[in-house]
Amino acid sequence: MSPDLEKCSRSLLTCEKSNFLNEQSRHEMHVSRHCFNYKISLLLPECEVLPVRVANVINNFSSYYLVRDLPVYKFLEEKWLATVVKKGSFYALSCKTRIDEDNVCALLSSGQLILSLDKDTYEQLGLEGRPSLYSHKKVMRYVVSVDLTNKSLVPGTKHYQQVLLCLKERVMLRSDFLLTTCHPGADKDGALHNLLSQYTYEECRPILHSQTLKNLFYPSLHHSDLQGQGLSCTPNQFLEWLGAVNLNISCDNSAASFLSTYMCPEPRAPVSQSVLCTVTGLIPPKDVCRLLKEIRCYFAEPNFAAWVSLTVHGFVDCPVSWGAAEHGFFKGKAGRSSCKQ
Repeated sequence: MSPDLEKCSRSLLTCEKSNFLNEQSRHEMHVSRHCFNYKISLLLPECEVLPVRVANVINNFSSYYLVRDLPVYKFLEEKWLATVVKKGSFYALSCKTRIDEDNVCALLSSGQLILSLDKDTYEQLGLEGRPSLYSHKKVMRYVVSVDLTNKSLVPGTKHYQQVLLCLKERVMLRSDFLLTTCHPGADKDGALHNLLSQYTYEECRPILHSQTLKNLFYPSLHHSDLQGQGLSCTPNQFLEWLGAVNLNISCDNSAASFLSTYMCPEPRAPVSQSVLCTVTGLIPPKDVCRLLKEIRCYFAEPNFAAWVSLTVHGFVDCPVSWGAAEHGFFKGKAGRSSCKQ
């Protein structure tokens, strides 16, 4: 094995034990803080086909738009600020830009415009920012955050004119963008469609893929043994196994397999059939919350499943991870959250 592959970057796994019936449960809070979701993986043990109600929720996920060559300064236009940004109506993320090499942009529903810039672009742009937290000894990237809801950024003010000048004349940042609304009726004023009509765009739907897995061994999970002291496997072991299943990696250490010697961790138990469902696209937090609520309803009905796993993956090259926190690069880039019922 290559020495570079043997070096694992530092990682942090945080586990919480909670109950959906608890009024102080933080499930929805965690979901709402992860704005840019690229993929959802849903694993249902002891299930042959995706439940109809779960499938209906997924099929009603929001559409999103791929807009070609959109200038960033368009987010500062007066009508756009008044009708969309300040009402927290949508998310936007630059597409096909790499966070370790290119200039990357994200617009949060809070009205925060986040720019992750290389050193040359930052110096030419002229907006105040800070060095990236993931810089080495020599700073090569900077992060600029512009609060579009700030009262000083009202069209006609000096600050507004300065920011607009930087983004429109000094360095006209432009990129393909993914855009989606935050809630139904968010574009009742037509501002989003007015913007789309000025550029080449595509309306996209999340892509659903479902498969039935046969005769798998599953790690044992017990609610009283979260740390894996005997009744359950450890959280790290479970997460590793879950990743192997999602990637269709054999977990039985078969003598006929030359690709993997991985085995399902102990303690374990056989399961005759399971459903693995994946959804990819730009998936807003509200759709993840709806799916999470439907999974709760699934457990209220008679079934053989002791647990269900819902894993949400973030965009690899998104400039933010949780909330407005900076997303790392060079090592361990992809953000992920996981919830087990």
